[in-house]
Amino acid sequence: MSRKRHGQIRQSQVVTTYGPGALIDLPRHSAIVGGLDTWPKPGDLEEILEPRLSRKLQTMTGVVAPHLYAPPPDSNDPREGPTGIGAWRFPEWFVVQELAGGERERSRRLVHRKALDEKGKFDNRRVVATRFVRACPKGHVDDLDWYGFVHGTEDSTCRAQLWLDERGTGGDLGDLVVRCECKKQRGMHEAPVLALKPLGTCSGARPWLGRRAHEACGQPARLLIRTASNAFFSQVVSVLSLPDRGSAVESVVRDLWDDLQIVESAADLSLFKRKPKIADRLTSFPDDEVLSAIGRLNSGRVEEKPVKHVELEALLAVPEGFGEDVPIDLDFHARRLPDRAWRHSKASAGIDAVVQLHRLREVVALIGFTRFEAATPDIQGEYETDVERAQIALEPSWFPAVENRGEGVFIQLRADAVKSWLERPAVKQRLDSLIEGHRRWGEARKAERPFPGGPYVLLHTLSHLLIQSLAMRCGYPASSIRERLYADGPGGRFGLLLYTGTPDAEGTLGGLVQQARHIEEHLAYALRAAVRSTRRARAWRGGGFKGPRAMAARLSPRLPARCETTTSTARSWSRFSVSPAQPSLAPTHDQRTHRPPGAPEAAAR
Repeated sequence: MSRKRHGQIRQSQVVTTYGPGALIDLPRHSAIVGGLDTWPKPGDLEEILEPRLSRKLQTMTGVVAPHLYAPPPDSNDPREGPTGIGAWRFPEWFVVQELAGGERERSRRLVHRKALDEKGKFDNRRVVATRFVRACPKGHVDDLDWYGFVHGTEDSTCRAQLWLDERGTGGDLGDLVVRCECKKQRGMHEAPVLALKPLGTCSGARPWLGRRAHEACGQPARLLIRTASNAFFSQVVSVLSLPDRGSAVESVVRDLWDDLQIVESAADLSLFKRKPKIADRLTSFPDDEVLSAIGRLNSGRVEEKPVKHVELEALLAVPEGFGEDVPIDLDFHARRLPDRAWRHSKASAGIDAVVQLHRLREVVALIGFTRFEAATPDIQGEYETDVERAQIALEPSWFPAVENRGEGVFIQLRADAVKSWLERPAVKQRLDSLIEGHRRWGEARKAERPFPGGPYVLLHTLSHLLIQSLAMRCGYPASSIRERLYADGPGGRFGLLLYTGTPDAEGTLGGLVQQARHIEEHLAYALRAAVRSTRRARAWRGGGFKGPRAMAARLSPRLPARCETTTSTARSWSRFSVSPAQPSLAPTHDQRTHRPPGAPEAAAR
């Protein structure tokens, strides 16, 4: 590994796209991003403080009190020593750029890194890294055993020259043949067929952690194109820096534990609150919250709340107002917008409250990654406990993280309106179809994740429609607006948060938060888009495209780049369904109609 700088990426990309284990193309080399052991020492990095996220990561990974550090920033000061993230050259097999070759057919030699000269050439010709490697869902990745692929078990000792023959111009696997000068050859179209085990068993190689960082793995190796989108799926955990009343009251009770540990009833608590120091500390908390905190500490079970439960409680507890010029808290400053500022008709009867988040802070941490299939959290933001993720360090004690500052709008739906919507016959029919599609999807992928429920589907669809409308007026593209959905069925609390953020210390400009005053106009636009989409979907189904997969693709809501649910998961809800969509359930925004809320109908034509 050379200490010379070979490329640059943004700090946020280190956590989301090009983290440890990712396969990347540098200007002159192909490489794999090194693990945390190749990073600068934690003392040289900027620490990001977010206790709630650290506690969450401890529960998920078993790392005790993990710290969070930002990726090292680039420096233009020539006096400073080299800093950055290490990367290992990978793969180690190359294709020689031969001089001769026809327009439709050409042959190029396959050579190993050890056969290259000091200039990185072979036979005085340039080489490029092969685009094929082998991997497994656990994250292991290694070079193909090219000799083993060509010869199989017949002759594993042959080391004659290998050639890659291209018998077409498309680059498809069917056009590629690996040939040995001993007359053996094999088509690359056999490489993805797992039943044949053409690539052997996974070697358990983890080159991002070092040459000797192997671990046992018995899965069959799969063909992976190193530049494909399924080569790296980062597993990230994000939280919003919101006040947690449960943590606050427990913190105060701990400080006063010498006095409060013998409290058993409200009468005991009233007696101790006669002490001025105890009364002053507990004045902002109701007695039932204090007694609950004492009970949890006495029993020794202080349970960490799900990420979204804490966020939802904080969003619902914000005071009413318009927001001050100078925010009280730079990490979280929110006010519930008075009804008179945004409710002007019965169109918003199903909305209970609209909250403006003038300032928010999101912290995103990387804990591992997978290949081939993404591991996604459930509707409460929790990962399944049996998810197998690849480690980003040999013995991790900290995790890379970034913080984004921005703004957002939170919309709370009325529980009785959601209940009434779920009782509609058309909605029940559509949900039954989605549940059946999800069941078949789970059987096909051997997944046991339950169906997220009708309220979550409603919030998810409404969120995407509102994102398309907001993007036309707030000054941010749809890909920059993210969603967080809150579906607390037992508690009867439903809402969605649409927000945007940037790593810049000053945050965003306020264009999105001001759209809270025009929420009725955005709802009207969303309804029109839903109706148009439903009519088009029905007409399209009548045109002869009967396939369930095609129908699901047409009926699924458009998924922005920052969608909370992955495309494959969302479309699983309707993949096997061929019933017509309901206007409120599965509309798709019509890209050919870009009429902003409030614009006349003629503008759409």
